[in-house]
Amino acid sequence: MAEWSGYLTLILQGALVTAQLTLLGSALALVAAFAAGLARLAPFAPLNWLATVYIEFFRGTSIFVQLFWVYFVLPFAGVSLSPLMAGVLALGLNVGAYGAEVVRGAILSVPKDQYEATIALNLTRLQRMRHVIIPQALPLMLPTFGNNAIELLKGTAVVSLISLSDMTFQAQVVRAQTGSTLIPFVTILILYFAFAMVITTGVKALERRMTRGLDGVR
Repeated sequence: MAEWSGYLTLILQGALVTAQLTLLGSALALVAAFAAGLARLAPFAPLNWLATVYIEFFRGTSIFVQLFWVYFVLPFAGVSLSPLMAGVLALGLNVGAYGAEVVRGAILSVPKDQYEATIALNLTRLQRMRHVIIPQALPLMLPTFGNNAIELLKGTAVVSLISLSDMTFQAQVVRAQTGSTLIPFVTILILYFAFAMVITTGVKALERRMTRGLDGVR
């Protein structure tokens, strides 16, 4: 029993790394999603083109290949990252590419009369987005952002390929040392589900809060 207690501690230590990856990766994905999503709507063609290249590249290539490039190939260009930062960068940029289309679609779904009203009020483009359009588009983005965060959580398992000790890596270590597959992998199955439930609950609470007073925007 004491031996298994030590193995459980090992998996829980990996769970902390998974939580770090999820939080930092989600933060980067959110920034990338808004930057690329708004750039896709920008009237400046080169900016629009760059955003499109980013989105299509990261959606069209494997997260495994992206992670290996970030961790193993970038050092040849003089950019060396720790396993944690490599995982955050690859996961954040990958999920951010999907989130960018969520941002673009939500903004385009805001009724046209809202845009016309902001023009009538002589608001600048930045003021329109900040005070009128984005506050109405955000509740439409949240459910998909929640799904993206859960996908990012599950995607953290790939970092075990670069020897980052997340909970999937630690479960493999426990399996190798004990010969048991059931206990370590049932444990991380429960932990992944618990993390996903935390994300789902948090997103739903945020959605309820942000939709107060926005009749019809749900």
